[in-house]
Amino acid sequence: MPYITTYDDVVKAQKIQSNVIRKTSLTFSDTFTQLTGSTVYLKNEFEQKTGSFKLRGAHYKISILSEDETKNGIVAASAGNHGQGVAYASALEKIKCTIVMPKNASPAKVAAIRGYGATVVLEGKNYEESWAKAQEIAKTTGAEIIHAFDDPYVIAAQGVIGLEIIEQIPDVDEIYVPIGGGGLAAGVLTAVKAKNPNVKIIGVQSKSFPSMKKSLDSGKVET
Repeated sequence: MPYITTYDDVVKAQKIQSNVIRKTSLTFSDTFTQLTGSTVYLKNEFEQKTGSFKLRGAHYKISILSEDETKNGIVAASAGNHGQGVAYASALEKIKCTIVMPKNASPAKVAAIRGYGATVVLEGKNYEESWAKAQEIAKTTGAEIIHAFDDPYVIAAQGVIGLEIIEQIPDVDEIYVPIGGGGLAAGVLTAVKAKNPNVKIIGVQSKSFPSMKKSLDSGKVET
């Protein structure tokens, strides 16, 4: 049975990352407040060093790895944000890093990842094909692979966002969380429900790619 991230894991991540990860601000939104009739704040994760919440999980996962685990470097697959987080965290720890990206990846994000000192391999037409290549590299080189969301340490670090929101707005009623792979939502849910089980957590997905909703509806993993 896979390890399930706990509230204590989230608290531990917050303490370990306190000198690297920024506690991002909340901004009152006039537009969404008027549209919904509720008081709405936005969590400004663009304030992180790499411009995304993905740095949280990438840094925490890499920071807890042993020298033996990282002696052959680190590899990850990403369309952009996770790759930037892994590349930056690897640079902080002085670990060799390779990021596999789809061939149609944003040139700006490719440049940013290279700017952190990582090697970029352009492989595949989508994330799944890039992930397959990253797994191949990990197998042949012995590099440690860093998953973007399906990892208890990544989930724990993303969950710190939930702790911050509770600290910033103790009487929050609802939190809306975007869902891609589900790591952010799982982490926020773990943290917030432990602090206040009455807070409602709503996951949001694009109608074009509702993989999480389809998975919940069918009872099996859908992509």
